[in-house]
Amino acid sequence: MTDRTLKSLGFADVPAQQPLTYPGRPITHPTLLTTGELWDLTPTPGPHLGTWTVNPRPDDDQAPEEPLDAVLRQLGHPPTPHRHPVIAVGSNASPAQLHHKLSRPGHPATVPMVPVDVHGIAVGCSAHIGRYGYVASAPYTAPGARTPLVISWLDAEQLAAVDATEYPNYRRVLLPGSRYPMVMPSGERLGGAYLYVGERGVLMSPDGTERPLPGGGDQSALLTRLLAGSPRLRALLGPDPRAWVTRAGADPAVRGTGTRIFQEEGWALPQPDLLRCPEDERHGGPGGHGGPKSYDALSSPE
Repeated sequence: MTDRTLKSLGFADVPAQQPLTYPGRPITHPTLLTTGELWDLTPTPGPHLGTWTVNPRPDDDQAPEEPLDAVLRQLGHPPTPHRHPVIAVGSNASPAQLHHKLSRPGHPATVPMVPVDVHGIAVGCSAHIGRYGYVASAPYTAPGARTPLVISWLDAEQLAAVDATEYPNYRRVLLPGSRYPMVMPSGERLGGAYLYVGERGVLMSPDGTERPLPGGGDQSALLTRLLAGSPRLRALLGPDPRAWVTRAGADPAVRGTGTRIFQEEGWALPQPDLLRCPEDERHGGPGGHGGPKSYDALSSPE
């Protein structure tokens, strides 16, 4: 039997526990994350993710291929039509980070994760310091860009759990597929997907040479560059990346001061186009939209 655990497959680093490993290792092919393991998904010509096959079952390498929705039901989880597609631009593309965020004792996370080409969106750095001390990624508009990102299909409980890790620094918006095409490995074009947009915009480079500053790379190199660009940041968080994540991760006031320095240095670039995308009614409040849209709703004409 093949060992499919996260650790054996090279996904041991969890950025929430080891901040300088941010954003963690992303998946690069269609995968079902379940019970701390990764099961391969094979796209089919059918119109929906739920028809893709799980190959092979981890308890028996000789078992026949089964459709994803059938496997999800057998495991006692909602099938894909009742899940919500969420684009990851940072650590949510890492199955180790997602497993850490969504699992609880006796209830490991089960999430289909698929690499998807997203048009018109690129990855920058959020203009804030996150709760674990690192500077996380954030999306920005980039006409002509075609960026490989990861979409996770979350059930309602999982979506609420991820929301709790992202708010108030990010806003979840519904990115329309008509304006920002999203193409699955099967060729299916999604009608839309959720995206967490940075409330404070994205960082420009301290020396003004990159606008915006690319995100998703080596966290130590990023923090070193930011420290070099601001005497105030060096005094607060220096002299090096390890000191930065240690101090920032331990003290919300330090994170707040560092975030304010980003703004005062003039490094923050707002993303009004993304923030104007419709925000979801998370709790079915005013507006009466009844909560987030499912994959089934986004795949069907309304």
